Parts: sequence; structure tokens; C-alpha cells
Amino acid sequence: MREFWKSVPFAGNTIVCLCAAALAVSAWGAEEMMAEVRTLHVPSTLDDTVQPCIFVEATGDEPRPLLVHLHSWSSGYDQDRQAWRDEAAKYNWHFLQPHFRGPNNRPEACASELARQDILDALDYVLEHYAVDEHRVYVAGSSGGGHMTLVMAAHAPERWAAASAWCPISDLFAWHRENVESGRKYAEDIELCVGGTPGESDEVDAQLRYRSPLYHLEKAEGLPLDIATGIHDGHTGSVPIHHTLRAFNVMAGVYGAAAVTDDEIARLSRRELLETDEEQDPSFDRAVHLRRYAGPCRVTIFEGGHEGLPKPALAFLARYARE
Repeated sequence: MREFWKSVPFAGNTIVCLCAAALAVSAWGAEEMMAEVRTLHVPSTLDDTVQPCIFVEATGDEPRPLLVHLHSWSSGYDQDRQAWRDEAAKYNWHFLQPHFRGPNNRPEACASELARQDILDALDYVLEHYAVDEHRVYVAGSSGGGHMTLVMAAHAPERWAAASAWCPISDLFAWHRENVESGRKYAEDIELCVGGTPGESDEVDAQLRYRSPLYHLEKAEGLPLDIATGIHDGHTGSVPIHHTLRAFNVMAGVYGAAAVTDDEIARLSRRELLETDEEQDPSFDRAVHLRRYAGPCRVTIFEGGHEGLPKPALAFLARYARE
């Protein structure tokens, strides 16, 4: 198959965008879809503990892209994400799911320095031991994994070719308040991670800011970033959609693009559809209620709830390679 390439320069980085003609997914049969799931044990470069990861190797001897998938808020490396593994297998990508200190209910987890380094340590381990196309390393996750995807996009943008965050938590100050109001356990989880409640001390508030990607996301400039959530999240799910929209607005500010307005955020948060014809995306298999762009970034509000959709996520990621 011929591949057509276009270089797209952004500040600080150069991303290579693969045109649609190069994105046809290989037809893998049932045997290839049942690849061996391995548990890797990776030493932390910060505290010498050994951290587990799930890894599924792509087929063949040639270097293949790698999808780093990040588990959700209350889970760990062994979370069942079969749909994401299956979608990666369709592209014949390696699949890595790190532990990064497990459920977010203690200080070592929840975007701590240790958790961030665990992801990079796991990535470096796989790069050293397996045939990975280092120009095509992607990161993705949903819910707490979407939160951590945004964190890693800002923390180490140079390590990824693109990132895809689904129903992410972007502001722990706001999410703590929302969970207090709804009575969900996540408010207590946040307090266990940061050592207290918002406003209790400067130290607690500093931890909340450090662990909230909203306050650092501008550092992801130059990285193609996909942010999406279902319009019913916050009603049938635990993360109101303003977390997604305000994260996108940070990138809109970076690139000088039009932000999603406060009125639009309020209306969509009430599940009111905007009176505009939004771009529809066949990879979603759902109605798209809002789609906006800022540089190499996009935001999508679709017909759905608190969920991540592997098919459109990988369709987005596969467009990009780091030069």
C-alpha cells in the first residue's frame, strides 16, 4: 500500500500526519486477535519498587506502533479492557497497560510524581525489549484513565505521537465539590490522595493543582490531542462534561482558536442540543452533538454517557507519527 505523508509543524515539535489512504486497518483473523497477554514487572526509577503491567505484543518482526492504555480511577493494570486490546490488535499495535500505583485512593496514585514516572518507566522497558516504532507511541484512557492521559500529555508531550482522553476528570477542585454534592465516594478518594479537603491548606490546594491537568495542559502544545465524552455524562455517569470542554478550551487558548462558550457548556451540560449542524464522524457510530478544533486538537460531545470508544480513538491516533 502506498503511504502519503504530510508534515505539519507545530511549536516545539513536528508531527507527521498520515492521510486517510494510509489508515486502512489490516484484516487480522481470530488467531491473531487472541495474542498472548503478558504481565511485565518493571522497576521504578524513583523508589525501586517493582510495578506490574499488562502487555500484548504485536505480530511480526518489524517495529510496530504502541498503544499505552491507562486504567480508570478505581482500577489497576489488570482492569479488563478487552475492547481496547481488540482494537489495537486490528491495527497490529503493541498494547501496554501500566499500573501507575493502582486505584486513586492514596497519595502514591492519582497523578503523583511516582505514578507519572511509572508510566514512563513502563514505556522505556517496552521500547528496550520489544520492536516498537518509536515514532508512533500513543497514549489513551477513559475516566480516570482520561484524567491521566491529559496529565501525561502535559507532563511528557515529547514521548507521544498523539493522545486520546475520554470522559476525563480535568479539575479535581471541581470534581471534589461535584462528588460531595452527589454523595459519590470519589470525594473521599481525592482527600486521601491529597491529604485533605480543598481550601484546608496551601499544601492540599497545591496537590490538587498539581494533579489536575486543567492547570498544566498548555504544556501539551504541539501534541495532537483528542478529548471526548458522552452528553449524558454527569447525569448517568460521574464526570460532568464541562471537564472535557474546559480542557479543550485550554488548547483553544494555546492555538488562538474559538473556545466553547460558557453558554454552550451550560446548554450541553443540561443535555440541550445546540442549534447547529455539527460534523458527523462515522467512526463513532453515534450522533455527534459538538465537534471543535484547535490546532492538532479536537473535542467531541457525542450521544452517549461515561464511556470510552476505542474505534474513534484509534482512528484519530493512527493519523499521527512523530518525526
